[in-house]
Amino acid sequence: MLNQSLQQKLLQKLSPQQIQMIKLLEIPTFELEERIKKELEENPTLEEGKEDDNEDAELPDNSEEEESDMDSENSDEFSVEDYMDEGELPDYKLEINNYSKDEDKKRDIPFSVADSFSTYLESQLGLRVLTEHQMFLAKYLIGNIDEDGYLRRGLEAVADDIAFSVNVTTNEKELLEVLDVIQDLDPAGVGARSLQECLLLQIGRKNQDLPEVKMATTILKQNFDDFTRKHYDKIIEKLGVSEAELKAAVNVILKLNPKPGGSFYDQQVKTSENVIPDFILENNDGDLQLSLNSRNVPELRISRTYKNMLQSYSKSKSRTKTDKEAMTFVKQKIDSAKWFIDALQQRENTLMLTMNAIIEYQKEYFLEGDETKLRPMILKDIADITGLDISTISRVANSKYIQTHFGIFPLKYFFSEGIQTDSGEEVSTREIKKILKECLAAENKQKPVTDDQLSEILKKKGYQIARRTVAKYREQLNIPVARLRKEL
Repeated sequence: MLNQSLQQKLLQKLSPQQIQMIKLLEIPTFELEERIKKELEENPTLEEGKEDDNEDAELPDNSEEEESDMDSENSDEFSVEDYMDEGELPDYKLEINNYSKDEDKKRDIPFSVADSFSTYLESQLGLRVLTEHQMFLAKYLIGNIDEDGYLRRGLEAVADDIAFSVNVTTNEKELLEVLDVIQDLDPAGVGARSLQECLLLQIGRKNQDLPEVKMATTILKQNFDDFTRKHYDKIIEKLGVSEAELKAAVNVILKLNPKPGGSFYDQQVKTSENVIPDFILENNDGDLQLSLNSRNVPELRISRTYKNMLQSYSKSKSRTKTDKEAMTFVKQKIDSAKWFIDALQQRENTLMLTMNAIIEYQKEYFLEGDETKLRPMILKDIADITGLDISTISRVANSKYIQTHFGIFPLKYFFSEGIQTDSGEEVSTREIKKILKECLAAENKQKPVTDDQLSEILKKKGYQIARRTVAKYREQLNIPVARLRKEL
């Protein structure tokens, strides 16, 4: 049974201007340039250049006249959707379906800027004498090799997969013969099914007449588990070699590549990302001067042509339907351009306000660049200083960088938790990590310092930190446990 009732709700929604401001605040400088270019392309009333002094005259207020002339069409009333960016529209509103049944839908044609790892391996197969059946199996196996260069599937499972998917009969022995051909390709170690096999494939291409290479091969074949656990004493005892001989063999193994496919991707696919700082901080004899990096960000203004067009439409007494539609379009685009310019200005003010607060909070650090001078600082500390919301501070700190006289750093670098010393002083966890790095750098590599010993060292310095916390900080520094840091 249907019941009618009245209900009153209090809802809070973001306006289009606020949504636009949030999006602009999150993006770094290099993305801002692209965003401005996109807006210039989509909004004809927006153009590059400074606003002239004689262009400060207000646009005509013709709202009352428009209401009388266009009331029947409600063309002067704009909904939120009129100002929303196209990227926020549902996909179904942007999809084109006006294709006939006999016509293929438009497809984006992908292109590659470099050969893939699989293509690189397949190109080498052309130099090998293989039957058509073996060539098919080789290409299928290459398709199962991952980015690191390993074949992580069992040959029996691959044989079953080939039989079910392409109806080609093969067996594990036949696949093994083809795999031997693949493992002979470059880079050395490709097609291995384990780390041990990968290292053996690489060392097999070295001169086995050298004593250290011969010893390294024996270690990988017979004492691989002891080697991975760094039980060097057991290896010396089992093989009856001296410590110097073992050290020479270990040095040979350490020069091998555990991920042969990774080197290909590093050279062919992965590109180094250039960091463009959003802020530039200069230290002029103790005077810190902050500026926003806006070298490639153009100044924007509203086109005078469209302003004059809107004024002429408003003064015109005889308006056709086309004139009204043109006037509506121009007014909407000019409003959108105003919002965008205001949002850019507000973005700049928010960024400078937040960064100045961070610099003032960490002034000692920015003057000297000494990591130990970093004070514990969380988002709430800066939010309290600036009067902004924590979410706003988080958006500013996200993907932003600052260039200082001692390097370029992400803003997130300056935020850290704090702990109290025995004297009651609060210090940053970065200071603890720096002490840990110094202790581990100065340790005896034959007898590395354990986490318990590191905890005792910190306690002597006045930092009451448990062993599990030391282990957490050590892992954050990407430093392995003491057993794996042991050297001969």
